[in-house]
Parts: sequence; C-alpha cells; structure tokens
Amino acid sequence: MPRDNRTPSPDAPVYTGAERLQKILAAAGVGSRRACEDLIFRRRVTVNGRVAQLGDKVDPTTAVIHVDGERLVADTRLVYLAMNKPRGVVSTMADEKGRTALADFLGNRVEQRVYHVGRLDADSEGLLLLTNDGTLAHRLMHPSYGMPKTYLCEVSGPIPRNLGKRLAAGIELEDGPVTVDAFRVVDSLGRTAQVELTLHEGRKHIVRRLLAEVGHPVSRLVRTSIGPIRLGDLRAGRTRRLTNAEVAALFKAVGD
Repeated sequence: MPRDNRTPSPDAPVYTGAERLQKILAAAGVGSRRACEDLIFRRRVTVNGRVAQLGDKVDPTTAVIHVDGERLVADTRLVYLAMNKPRGVVSTMADEKGRTALADFLGNRVEQRVYHVGRLDADSEGLLLLTNDGTLAHRLMHPSYGMPKTYLCEVSGPIPRNLGKRLAAGIELEDGPVTVDAFRVVDSLGRTAQVELTLHEGRKHIVRRLLAEVGHPVSRLVRTSIGPIRLGDLRAGRTRRLTNAEVAALFKAVGD
C-alpha cells in the first residue's frame, strides 16, 4: 500500500463535516490524492465496516476508516505521542507540589491537551504514551486487554538459572499472583545484573515488588515497550509523534 506512515501535521486543517474520502486519506498522510483514489477503487478502504466507493463523503471526526485492514485516524485533532520519561519526573501532567512533571517537557509543541496512558513511578524511566484519544487510552489501560509491557532492570546478582521458570510459573504477592510472559538475562557482572522481562500486569510498582520478592531488588528500571510501541533511541525527556502504522498497531492490539 503506498503509504508514507506520517502522522498528520499539527497544523493540518480540522474538518467540520463531510469531505471527499480521498481528500481525507491524503491529508492523513496515506499518499497523494490520486493514490488514495486508486486505493478506494481497488476496494482497499472501508468506512464504518462498509467497502468505500469513489465519491464517498465522510466526516473524519466520527468515521471509522480502515485501509488494508488497518485503522486510520483521520481526525487531525487527535494526538498520539511517545515520551521517554526521565528518572525523577512524576507521571502527572502537572504537579501540585511543584515537582517536575510531564507537561514541563512538552512546551508549546503540542497545542492539544494530552494525558498520559498509565504511569511510571518517579524513580523509574522510559516509555510513556500521551494522547487525547480517551477511548484508545481507556482500552490500553484496561486489564481485560492485557497490554504487554517490557522493562529493562538493573538488579542485584547473581541470577540463578531457574529464575525465568519461577517467574513464568507465577509469584504470589500480597495483592495476588503475578506471572511473567518473557524473561532473559541481558548481562551479569557478579553482584549486579541486567534483566529484561515482559508482563501484562498494571498494578502499582509491580515489577519492583516482583523482583524484590524473588531476592533481586531493582536499582534501575526502564520501560522499553508498550505493546507494539518501542522506546528505541528516543532520548530522555524527548517526545515524538507516533506514525500512522504505530497508531494502527495500537488499535489492532486492543481489537479494533
């Protein structure tokens, strides 16, 4: 599919009412208007579950559009960001105690009011998602969707060979059992080690409590992925807009 995977520009027009579908697709970064017409002609676009036709007009603020089965967000008012939260920053947009918060890193680059999806405690760092799409944010945080999250942790070592099996079998905590979806030792240097683990739990301090329970307290914790979204080489304190492909992957992960 001829898509350039760009997110809509923050300066892109906000539509108020129905527009030609190919114009909406082009404005969302799918491709040129002619390329979008070809996609519609080839029956690769659906609107609200119906195969679209040339000449269709839709309202991008309410229509559910899929291109080649992937959800396309055409509403230019919606914002999807990835942020690398630094250590020492609280996971709130603003803090009544005057501590450094997430909004302090956005400046004037984002005109819309966004909210954080989930949390990281102040001593932890890494990937956070910010959006003003309340429906998607709710699904990403709801336990029933089991969104996997991956963490890189520095812990006390050495790491026993059977730790991964123990974590996969489940560890009983004071508020119930927790199991790890994946675990590996990244590096081990005697008294310290780096481990990576993936789990779909969202309880408070769950990773720190889990590793402390098995005798390996955490000295540093970095979240490296949330579902299909990866932290990558995003520098601490920086944000970036998710691509169309990443947003589509998030919707797919929550069953849309």
